[in-house]
Amino acid sequence: MAHAVPNDDKPGGKLLRLILESLEKDKAEDVIPIALSGKSEMADYMVIASGRSSRQVIAMSDKLAERLKAETGRSCRVEGKANGDWVLLDCGDVVVHIFRPEVREFYQLEKMWLPANVTTASV
Repeated sequence: MAHAVPNDDKPGGKLLRLILESLEKDKAEDVIPIALSGKSEMADYMVIASGRSSRQVIAMSDKLAERLKAETGRSCRVEGKANGDWVLLDCGDVVVHIFRPEVREFYQLEKMWLPANVTTASV
């Protein structure tokens, strides 16, 4: 994964860096961080990633929640883990969506949040 290094001084920057590192360790695919400033008040960043199977999606979401709890002492709210098709982790300043590839293609969240000519966001 080739991402710009998040600026820890920006709101949500340190949390975003921890999330991207965790997803990289767990071999997440097509990870896209999206800066939400000026677009939404819900969070500072959104991260969209894919796992190859339901089992990997669930495992990545479990490990991410565990690592963030250990590093920050904060718990993420987790939705959708039972099926493993699309897991949403609300980590406060950063919202994370982990999909199976087919489900990600169906919903196409990137297209909703990124300008048409942009495929990744600077962080």
